[in-house]
Order: sequence, then structure tokens, then C-alpha cells
Amino acid sequence: MQLSKQNLKNISSKDGVVIPSEELFALPEKVVQFGTGVLLRGLPDYFIDQANKLGIFNGRIVAVKSTLNGGTDDFGRQDGLYTLIVRGMEGNKKTEEFNINSSISRVLSAKEDWGSVLDCAHNPDLQIIISNTTEVGITLVEDDIRMFPPHSFPGKLLSFLYERYKAFNGSSESGLVIIPTELITDNGTKLQSIVLELAKMNKLEDAFGKWLQSTSHFCNSLVDRIVPGKLPGNDRINIEKKLGYEDELMIMAESFRLWAIETENERVKKILSFAEADQGVVIAACIEVFRELKLRLLNGTHTFSCGLAFLAGFGTVREAMGNSHMSSFIHNLALNEIAVAMSDENISYSKAHNFAGKVMDRFKNPFIDHSWINITAQYSSKMKMRNVPLLIKHYANYSNVPDHMALGFAAYLLFMKCTKNAKGKYCGCVNGAAYEVQDDHAGYFAEKWKDHDADSLTETVLEDRNFWGTDLSKLNGFSEAVKMNLRSLLKNGIMTTIRHIQLNKTIA
Repeated sequence: MQLSKQNLKNISSKDGVVIPSEELFALPEKVVQFGTGVLLRGLPDYFIDQANKLGIFNGRIVAVKSTLNGGTDDFGRQDGLYTLIVRGMEGNKKTEEFNINSSISRVLSAKEDWGSVLDCAHNPDLQIIISNTTEVGITLVEDDIRMFPPHSFPGKLLSFLYERYKAFNGSSESGLVIIPTELITDNGTKLQSIVLELAKMNKLEDAFGKWLQSTSHFCNSLVDRIVPGKLPGNDRINIEKKLGYEDELMIMAESFRLWAIETENERVKKILSFAEADQGVVIAACIEVFRELKLRLLNGTHTFSCGLAFLAGFGTVREAMGNSHMSSFIHNLALNEIAVAMSDENISYSKAHNFAGKVMDRFKNPFIDHSWINITAQYSSKMKMRNVPLLIKHYANYSNVPDHMALGFAAYLLFMKCTKNAKGKYCGCVNGAAYEVQDDHAGYFAEKWKDHDADSLTETVLEDRNFWGTDLSKLNGFSEAVKMNLRSLLKNGIMTTIRHIQLNKTIA
């Protein structure tokens, strides 16, 4: 039995799945969404569905498929329905829930149904536009909005907004709330500036620009949820047997969820009423706090840990968290060093500590296999952007060496010990097995390791202002700590060094 509106009556909630009620299908279309990917379906669409089921938002989504990959047939066959499986850890307890999402009313193809997409601009119930077109999507390219459809996402958006402007004669009530979820800083602000520039390129009347700026609101937003997407074949088959239906669109997401939306406008807050349904939606005048928490405690902990964990033989984050010594290292790094270092007048230690605790739950998630080697991609850039500011902030407040950061940095230097192979790729070696170093600076480290021993390499790299933007060798005691840890990793092995740091010892 295929999941569809018609077959809902044959599905039993006794099997643990939340089934949408019939009246939800009659809700008006309030949202146009550019994108049908798993992040959108696992986060914004999840929140809207939850709100609809609680009788709060009461609006559905028209999703616009912009990519050429795949079609809209699966959504059509299933009437836009799909099962979202939420799995994770809360405290030390596994959680699992099954929810049939009914937030999507229909899916249109930008290429084949552009006329129908533009018709949505005439809908008086429409209030919100959401997008996730990857970071490349929010870029300014020359585009003719009279194309059917325009090439770029900003071009499509401008075409849609201009259609809206004409349909309602530029009325003040017809403005929309636009929320991009692409993972770039100030995504709403950047998208608005691109749309306004495109309007000039397309020689649209000044009155349209004034209407756009005065009635429509582009909100910066931050999304945070791991949505691996489709389940492995056997897992999906077993779940379909359990639930009693087949679902081509079934996806999985972790239990942690955050959608931070930046606005002070009261009308916008009222429109975004779905925020009332779930604490994972945060509407705030400034969302920089949430960006900083994610960047330092989630991403920064990954970056300080990935080389160490990979060299220790752990394939995934989950595996590492199952080892008492490695998990202790990650826990102490996040809660006792990073959370402490980043605490200031904007982020209290209590808030950082609470977020770090949620990060630990996410790392332990038994349903997600997050590969350490994938996390090491562009290791150097991540270290510079995420972790060097933490080091500097630590030393601005404390004179002692952050032991776990020092070991994490030493492991980074060891991971970057590589040579160029016959295929032109830079590879390192651990326990006799080669691994590829996917880092734009791999050549830099290959040369350094060729010409230096561990101590002199550490000194040379740390004092390289051109590389880091600052001289890290000037940080009190940090250079010596990194040298000692690197010597220990080379001489005594990874796990021995990790065990000793947990005993607050360092082997020279």
C-alpha cells in the first residue's frame, strides 16, 4: 500500500505513526518554498506541519522544484505526504518518532510549471517564501526575469515578487516575508541586496523597488538539524512493514532542531505563528548568539576532535563517543574549554554549557553515522575560522594552556603529515593505511613536514602570521604544549596520549 491521502484511512496510529486529520488538507496555501530537499522537509516543513496539527499556523506549502535532478512524480503519487522519522538521544535515552507530514499541498517544477508558480503570486492567502537552494544559489548573476523561468534563484524570486506586485497593484498588504535558509551569514540581507540589484538590471520601475523595501521583509535565518535523508534499504523496508505502507519520500532527521529567524517586526512575528508550536523555532532581534554557539561548540568541537579521533581509528563520531577515553576528551573539550572560552557578556557560561550538553547528545546519536574523515575536509580553513578565535579568546581571559585544544591542534598537525602521490593527491598514513588529505593547504604541510622535525614544524606553523592572521607561538605555553603532545602522539600513540590527558598528564 502506497502512502497517499486516499490510503490514510487504512493506516493505524497504533503502529506508532502520527496521521494527519482530513481537515488539514483544506488549509489554504500560505507558503511558497523554493526547494524540495531533505533539509527543508526535515526542518521548516516539520515545524509548519507540527503547527498545523496543533491548529496554530493553518497553512500549507507549495514547493517549487528548481533542480533538473528528478521530477515531481513521487510527490504527486503521494499527494505531497511523506514520513519523517525523528531519531536521537535525549540524556542517555534513545528517542524515535514517526510522523506523516502533510504540510506540502503540491510540488511544481520551475522548468515545466513556471506559469503555475507565477499564479501562486496572485494568491491573497500567501504570506511567506522559504528557500534552500544551496549557498551558491544566493549569488548575483545577470538574469532576465522575463525568461520562463529565469536561470538563477534570485531571478526566479524577483520574477515572482514582481508578479505579486502587479497582481495586487502594489498594495501595502501584499508584501511577503522571505526567509532563506541557505548556510551563509546574513542570508536574508544578502538575498535582498541581490534582488534589488537585479531589479535595476532588469530596469523595473522605481515604484516596485519602493514597494519591495517597504512591504516585504527579508529575514536572516540559521538552521541547524542533521537530516541524513533516505534510510538504508533494509531499515526502510523494516519500517514500512511496521507502519503498513510504502513511502518513496520517507526521510530521517535527528531530534535536535533549531530555526533561528531574525526580525523585530511585530507583523512578521504574527505571520510566523508556527513558532508557537515548537521551542526549536526562535524569533529574535539578533540571531548571532545562535550562530556563535553552533560555530564554536558544534563545529569547533568537531574540528578540534576530528584528526585525533580519525588517527585513533574511529570511523564515525558515534563510534568515538562509545569509547570512554575519546568521549571524555570530547566532553571536556566542549564543556570545560570551549564553553568557558566563548562565554562573555553576550553568551553566559550557563547558555554555552547547556548548548554543549545538547551537542554531546547529538554526537551520541546511535542512528547517525557522521564520518570523521569527511569532517577533516578543508581542515586548515576550519581550524582558522572556528578555533583560532577560541584560542585567542581563551588567552585574553586566562593564562593557562587549554590542554584539550593543544592536543587537538597537535593531532591536526599530525593528520596533515602527507606526501603527494603519483595521481597528484596528498595522502597521509595511519597504521599502514593511506588516507587522502582533502585540504587546499595540503601542499604547504607536505613541504613543512619534509623539511622539519615535529618541534621545528610546530614552531614554524604556529608563528606563520600569513597562514593564521596572527602569531600563535606568542600564546603563553601553547607552542610547548603542542610540541609535547605531537611528540607523544608520534612516540606513544594516539590512545595512550588521550588517556594521559584525561589523567592530566602529558608524556614528553
